[in-house]
Amino acid sequence: MIASLEPVAQAVAGWLDAARGPLIVGICGAQGSGKSTLAEALVARFAAAGVRAATLSLDDLYLGRAARAELARDIHPLLATRGVPLTHDVAAGCAILDAVKAGVPVQLPRFDKASDLPLPPDAWDAPGVVDLLIFEGWCVGAQSQPDADLVEPVNRLEREEDPDGAWRRAVNAALSGPYRALFDRIDRLVLLAAPDFSIVRQWRGEQEAALRERLRAEGRDPALAMDDAALDRFVQHYERLTRAILCNLPGDADLTLHLDHERSLKT
Repeated sequence: MIASLEPVAQAVAGWLDAARGPLIVGICGAQGSGKSTLAEALVARFAAAGVRAATLSLDDLYLGRAARAELARDIHPLLATRGVPLTHDVAAGCAILDAVKAGVPVQLPRFDKASDLPLPPDAWDAPGVVDLLIFEGWCVGAQSQPDADLVEPVNRLEREEDPDGAWRRAVNAALSGPYRALFDRIDRLVLLAAPDFSIVRQWRGEQEAALRERLRAEGRDPALAMDDAALDRFVQHYERLTRAILCNLPGDADLTLHLDHERSLKT
């Protein structure tokens, strides 16, 4: 049983009743907090009740390696790593959300993290017309930070690889620009609030372990999943914004659920 399912399902049911047309619900949460599992359970719950429901992950809007290599060359080398704002196809995301609201059939892209590439269109989901779209992602709904908050690095990655703050300023500018336009298309926002940032490394490690097992089962190279050293560096890309989300977003979300270290709801 997913601890967050019932309170979120109850909230979504109320929002659907009050909506005048298709509803887009954003789910924000740190890596490994259970966003994808919750989104899939919500789709199953509402589909069983006759609601045309689908889920889109922000991760499925990632740019491929070649596009990120251009960002790394033109803006900052750290943008070669997927994850932070600027590394997604925001225009595609806006077009999808607009199509949902317009009541026209949609196709939902999918991204293969093992190969680090978007899947071809013939591998996309095609739910058709959607009454309820669950749009989940680690920074969905995030706000940009004040310039003063960008001055001091938050970890070793920022100190050593972004000493002048160019990367974090570029990411922050994207949040207040194209990503703001994307997130403003969300009707309601749910936050799965991790107890602290320190748990993110553990949760993300569990995801990589699961990916490694899936790769083995598919006869693919399990080394496509990150090892511990790569994972330690990877999660540092997310630290600044995750900490800001945990501090600021509870006041902006329509529903905030506080999780403990086991992803159960705090009482």
